[in-house]
Amino acid sequence: MNNNSQTNLPNSPDGVHQNKIAVNGILTFATTADVKQWIKNQAQALGFADCGFLSVHHPLFIKQTEHLKKWLAKGYEGQLQFMHNNHHLRANPEQLVEGAKTIISVRMDYLTQAPTPRAVTDNDYPNQGIIARYARGRDYHKTMRSRLKKLALTIEAMLPEWQHLDIGTETDFIFRPFSDSAPIFERPIADAAGLGWTGKHTLLINKQAGSFFVLGELFMSLELPDDEPVKEHCGSCSACIDICPTQAIIAPYELDASACISYLTIEHDGSIDTKYRRAIGNRIFGCDDCQLICPWNRYANITPVEDFSPRHNLDNSSLLELWQWQEVEFMKKTEGSPLRRTGYVNFLRNIAIGLGNASASEETIDQLRLKLGIHNEMLDEHINWAITEQLDKLKILKS
Repeated sequence: MNNNSQTNLPNSPDGVHQNKIAVNGILTFATTADVKQWIKNQAQALGFADCGFLSVHHPLFIKQTEHLKKWLAKGYEGQLQFMHNNHHLRANPEQLVEGAKTIISVRMDYLTQAPTPRAVTDNDYPNQGIIARYARGRDYHKTMRSRLKKLALTIEAMLPEWQHLDIGTETDFIFRPFSDSAPIFERPIADAAGLGWTGKHTLLINKQAGSFFVLGELFMSLELPDDEPVKEHCGSCSACIDICPTQAIIAPYELDASACISYLTIEHDGSIDTKYRRAIGNRIFGCDDCQLICPWNRYANITPVEDFSPRHNLDNSSLLELWQWQEVEFMKKTEGSPLRRTGYVNFLRNIAIGLGNASASEETIDQLRLKLGIHNEMLDEHINWAITEQLDKLKILKS
């Protein structure tokens, strides 16, 4: 066997067919496609559902930056003023991580229980506090970044096997994991890398897995070929647009974030406009309606990642139970949780709206009144709104 003789190994240790080539007596991968498949296998072993590859020099970054600027000019960002910053980094991601050549885009399923297909069932329980499904367990951002780092270190250990492929192994290996933590076009990257297509609700949809997944990125110095995007399959369906409680999806593929319940209950600080309060219903952190109604989510997968498992009964707590949390309890039960992002007072604000929309109850009114005058005028205003809503419903019941 000479230095360049090829050996076909029908079954590699991970059960995937690999072509390897002997170079100076060391078995290595034959093509960059083999390297990418091996990386994908390792990603899946770490709990990622899939991964795709994209160059940091892909033309989408300039295009998306211009699209973002036009979207911002319409005022759809609400209080998300950070989106006006760092356009140069969004357009030139190689400046974000010096030496990076390729972005590995990953997705991670987060459902722990399959929802009823094509049915928005959350409002069937108006006295229950509804928290978006991704946020009922631990904060996924840390889990995502931790596992991306493990993936990077696994890749680094294989670099000697790939020296003959001219993919950048001759220089120091550079990597950096991200998960919603930098000015990065997460969804467009995943779209271009073939992890799914952008749905009319502006979320990514995968033909085999729906949309109940979160995204992350690993920037690295290896230079690997781009993956190809997939065809979109929304067709004439407008279910997500029609179901949106606040009509935040103003046109296919165009979202007014300032009207979206996820934005209002998580990112928005201060008073929520009265025109949205009834539509918010009992959603106290995020909203899943546009995903629940999507026909592709009949294929949504259950996550193997334990961190998404609900904690502190957050998948089955009444509004009144959550309303009675004191700040110390809130801080304790939201440690390592996405819910911490709202802050305690805004969390109570969201619950107050939910209680205003809940079934008519004298007990609810009594519990609302107990928190008047304790925190700030903003919260009192929402409490008084909720009390008025409850009193009006009680009048109708008694009439």
